[in-house]
Amino acid sequence: MKGTVGELGEFGLIKELTSRLTATPAVRIGPGDDAAVVSAPDRRVVASTDILLEGRHFRRDWSTAYDVGRKAAAQNLADIAAMGAVPTALLLGLVVPAELPVTWPVELMDGLRDECQVAGAAVVGGDVVRGDTITVSITALGDLRNHEPVTRGGAQPGDVVAYTGWLGWSAAGYAVLSRGFRSPRAFVEAHRRPEPPYHAGPAAAGLGATAMCDVSDGLIADLGHIAEASKVRIDLRSGLIDIPTQMNDIGQAVGVDPLQWVLTGGEDHAIVATFPPDVKLPARWKVIGEVLNPSALPQVTVDGAPWHTKGGWDHFGETE
Repeated sequence: MKGTVGELGEFGLIKELTSRLTATPAVRIGPGDDAAVVSAPDRRVVASTDILLEGRHFRRDWSTAYDVGRKAAAQNLADIAAMGAVPTALLLGLVVPAELPVTWPVELMDGLRDECQVAGAAVVGGDVVRGDTITVSITALGDLRNHEPVTRGGAQPGDVVAYTGWLGWSAAGYAVLSRGFRSPRAFVEAHRRPEPPYHAGPAAAGLGATAMCDVSDGLIADLGHIAEASKVRIDLRSGLIDIPTQMNDIGQAVGVDPLQWVLTGGEDHAIVATFPPDVKLPARWKVIGEVLNPSALPQVTVDGAPWHTKGGWDHFGETE
């Protein structure tokens, strides 16, 4: 497809984007009307929103528009799953410069659509606005299917801490890309296109998870949210955390302890949860710690001691 967004025009762009979408049984009315209609059998709607800003959350020389679409959808749909809900729909707010080639938003939409299909959801509408910087705003919706939401505030002393998905892969991939390399490819792709374990969220709710969240800001930071909301302390055991050989190799090459990536690197969107100690967890869940009574120590410790580097992502802080 040739030409720019400005040449195609707002309504031409909208028509092109919506023509690429597919629906699911939950979509009663899709794009094209004043608003979409999505069924909510549970009568409660789980909602989450996020923003990606070019230069802050993605770079066009590192990621294709399709990559950005997959990532934007994944990080929002993972939030839905982390509440124990099933993703149903996604809305897009898109700001683009008029001189941007039409292929970029088209490929972005393809990425959004394909990631939604992985999660069982669909893009149901949105808006397009002209602006100086590419900005992708996503709102995701989900359905609890008659289960109670799993919040961050239910962890109890004695619970075990377990995760499923990838930890530290995106951070390792970022380290590779920031040094001008494109391999090992698996870690670079993990940064460009995270793969959240969507089905694990509702499954964890069914297993009796007491608290849960996705790892978007870093394992210690996100478990800190659980510890604060639950008024408990969480201790992680470093010896229980598996670090792939290739991640060790990358760490050695760039002079970084790979455990730092695992504990403080975000954007993998693994699911971490706390469970009663008598719950028999499927093999996909890896127990890495326990919930303790609060103490004078930090809310999250590693091997009983404070972790030496804060890490985690704070949009208004100085560290990441």
